[in-house]
Amino acid sequence: MRKALVPILLLSLAGCASLRPPSCAAGEEPMRTAQLFFGQNIGDKPGVSDAEFHRFVDEVLTPRFPEGLTVLDGGGQWTGPENRLIREAAKVVVLVIPRTDLHTQRKLGEVRQAYVQRFRQDSVMMVSQRACVSF
Repeated sequence: MRKALVPILLLSLAGCASLRPPSCAAGEEPMRTAQLFFGQNIGDKPGVSDAEFHRFVDEVLTPRFPEGLTVLDGGGQWTGPENRLIREAAKVVVLVIPRTDLHTQRKLGEVRQAYVQRFRQDSVMMVSQRACVSF
């Protein structure tokens, strides 16, 4: 899953070139977004069902981020061993979070590690960026 999303990551990082905080419009506040990419294969076979992922959201994500989150269906592909194309279904979780602090970073790390352990994954990719938010 990690290799599948490298182009997305590179495009996302292009917006990080500026070190200035975003200039938000009236009524918006500077925050951050984090997108977590959860592959659903176990090994090279489909494995994490929608029901298992929803249980993970209920047990791991929601307690750490009760303010809310968005879950999207996704998919990716990359070249695996022996130059073989590997495709994988994925779930993408989008979080709007306060400016990143150590507490938030710790919670994001716990979520990623819990998924890796529960579903025998290599990693969970995360992309974070500055955002202007209004509710």
